[in-house]
Amino acid sequence: MTEFQKNLEKYAELAVKVGVNVQPGQTLAVNASIDAAEFVRLIVKKAYETGARNVVVNWNDDTVTRTKYDLAPDEAFQEYPVWRAKEIEELADKGAAFMSVVSSSPDLLKGVDPERISNFNKAAGTALKNYRKAMMSDKVSWTVIAAASPAWAAKVFPDEPAETQVSKLWDAIIKATRVDVENPVEAWKEHDETLHAKVDYLNEKRYQKLHYTAPGTDLTIELPEKHLWVGAGSVNEKGFEFMANMPTEEVFTVPLKTGVNGTVASTKPLSYGGNIIDRFSITFENGKIVGVKAEEGEEILKRLVDTDEGSHYLGEVALVPYDSPISQSNVLFFNTLFDENASNHLAIGSAYSFCIEGGKTMSAEELEKNGLNESLTHVDFMIGSAEMDIDGITTDGKTEPVFRAGNWAF
Repeated sequence: MTEFQKNLEKYAELAVKVGVNVQPGQTLAVNASIDAAEFVRLIVKKAYETGARNVVVNWNDDTVTRTKYDLAPDEAFQEYPVWRAKEIEELADKGAAFMSVVSSSPDLLKGVDPERISNFNKAAGTALKNYRKAMMSDKVSWTVIAAASPAWAAKVFPDEPAETQVSKLWDAIIKATRVDVENPVEAWKEHDETLHAKVDYLNEKRYQKLHYTAPGTDLTIELPEKHLWVGAGSVNEKGFEFMANMPTEEVFTVPLKTGVNGTVASTKPLSYGGNIIDRFSITFENGKIVGVKAEEGEEILKRLVDTDEGSHYLGEVALVPYDSPISQSNVLFFNTLFDENASNHLAIGSAYSFCIEGGKTMSAEELEKNGLNESLTHVDFMIGSAEMDIDGITTDGKTEPVFRAGNWAF
C-alpha cells in the first residue's frame, strides 16, 4: 500500500469516526461527485466496518450539471425533485448521519445566466427547508469534507504540470485535515480541546458587541444577550458528538439580526454557485445589507443577497486567527470549506440555533424573538487579514482586545 493510499484510508476513517461519528445500526447518507468515487468507496467500507446499518450514496457529475444549466429550459431551475427532498427528510427523521464530499470546480457555472443559478438555489432551499432546520439545530450529525478533482486542482495550482495538480491538491487537503499525522483521530480530539479554550473565554466574557477594523472594514456587530460561542465539535439530539466541517479552525456565534452596522471588505475570493465573487464589500444598516460592490461576480452576489428576506442579514460571526495552519499554507483553495478556516468570516443568511441558550428546542418564532436570522441560504465569506483588529465591547461599555494584527489577543 502506498503512502497516499494509507492517507486516504486514514482520511475515510476520520470522516466516519470523527466527522459524522457513525453509530452501530445507523444509516449514513453520502453526497459526492463521481470524481471522488475511489475515496467514497473507502468511506462506505469504513462506515460498514464501524457498524453502519446502511450507506446511501447519491452521486452527482459536474459535466451533467453544467449541461443542464446550458441546455435545460428555464422552468427546470424553478423546481426541486419532491422525491429527493422526501428521501432526505425521511433519512433525517430516522436518525441518519449526512456526509458531503465536495470536489466541484469553482468555475463550474461560469458564464451561466445568474438568474438560473439563483432560481435553482431558491427552489432547493425551499424544498430542503426542514432538513436545513434539522442541521442548523444539531438534530442530526453531519459533516463536510473534500476530495481532489482535476478541475478543482487546476484552479488551485494552475502553474503545476497537469499530471501533478491532483496529487498536489490531495497533499494540501491531507495536511489541512491533520490526516498526515500518525493518529488523526487523536489529533482532532486535541484540536477540539484547543478551540474549546477560546470558546470558554469568550462565553465567560459575554461581549455585547464586536468592532472590526481593517483596510476597507469598519464594522460593529451586536451579539444577542444569550449568545453562545461554539468551536469544533457539536452534539446531536441523541448526545453523540460530530464534527460538521473538516477542516475547522474557527470559533463562532450568531449576530443580533438588527445589530450590524458599517462596511466590511472581503479578503479572499468567494466560490458560490459555480462562480467566483472577488474583491467585494458589503454595507449594513441596522443589520440589513444596503449596498454591495464587487470587482468580479457582482451580479451573482446581488442575487445571493436577494434570495429571500433573511439573506439581507447575517447569520454567523466566526473568528479564525491569521496564523491558522491553512492560512500559513498559503494555498488559496477557492473553496469555502478551506478558505473560511484561513480567515475571520461572516455568513449571509440563516443562523445556527444552537448558538443561543436553549436554541436547539426553540420554535422559529422564539428564535426570531431572541434576535436570530432565518433564511433559505447560509453562505460564508472571508474578511480576515493580518491587518485586522477586533475589539470586544462589554455591556458597561468597556473595550477589550480580541484580535490584534489578525491573531488572538488573549
